[in-house]
Amino acid sequence: MDGQDDLARQFEARRGRLRAVAYRMLGSLSEADDAVQETWLALSRGDAGQISNLDGWLTTAVSRACLKTLRTRSARREVPLDWHVPDPVVTGQDGGGPEQAALLAGDVGLALLTVLDALAPAERLAFVLHDMFAVPFDQIAVVLARTPVAARQLASRARRRVRRAAPVPDPDPARQREVVDAFFAASRKGDIDALIAVLAPDVVVRSDGGPARPGLSAVIRGAADAAKGALGFARLSPFVHPVLVNGTAGAVAAPNGRPYSVMAFTVTNTKIVAIHILADPDRLRRLDLPRNPPPPH
Repeated sequence: MDGQDDLARQFEARRGRLRAVAYRMLGSLSEADDAVQETWLALSRGDAGQISNLDGWLTTAVSRACLKTLRTRSARREVPLDWHVPDPVVTGQDGGGPEQAALLAGDVGLALLTVLDALAPAERLAFVLHDMFAVPFDQIAVVLARTPVAARQLASRARRRVRRAAPVPDPDPARQREVVDAFFAASRKGDIDALIAVLAPDVVVRSDGGPARPGLSAVIRGAADAAKGALGFARLSPFVHPVLVNGTAGAVAAPNGRPYSVMAFTVTNTKIVAIHILADPDRLRRLDLPRNPPPPH
């Protein structure tokens, strides 16, 4: 029993990192937790005494669990990638506690996760493990059942796609918030010119309403159409609360205290280049949203 308790303690000390790996692999908090739990079951039921490198063993195990999920998802894709929004991590403007900090360490915005969703499973795994967690290619090759050279090529191909497609947010959270505040102020006033002024010309808005709200699932491209769309939802502006979404400026719309949507903004060069809106009520209920949001704008 003491040996099992010690093993559990060692696993718990590494749970945060494993969950961070799985979240980047899958873009889903619930699936990430499932992958971590599967890893624990494999560890607890096996012969842990034969493991010489626990960190490496756990990384390999959780990666295999994620790869299985990615391949299953890819084979029976049910949600169109065009408008699917990855699970957001929503915190108060103080950034949340240590659990959220561990999950979001590094740049893991929704814009990046959206690009990762478009990668092939093997590409995503190789890129996440190597570029985000510095896992060597010989270890990645074991997970993928390929050579280290092939694993390196997969990561390189994924890296090129990420660099082309994933915008990098401005580093100053206060400046991000100013731009987002200007967006909501213009929306409340019905000022389409002011809205267009804070949007990048090629801004992309992804809205995921899920099966319960299929009419809210869409992709809008371009500042003019995005501004018109924002005016269409101006009625929600009085119920908007500022939050951080994956560490960047975001908002929760909660009429009558009930979450209606989570919005994540990617601000680059003081312009909003991407907006991700999650309005699926089932997924919203599963999120750990701040319980005491600050007063609305």
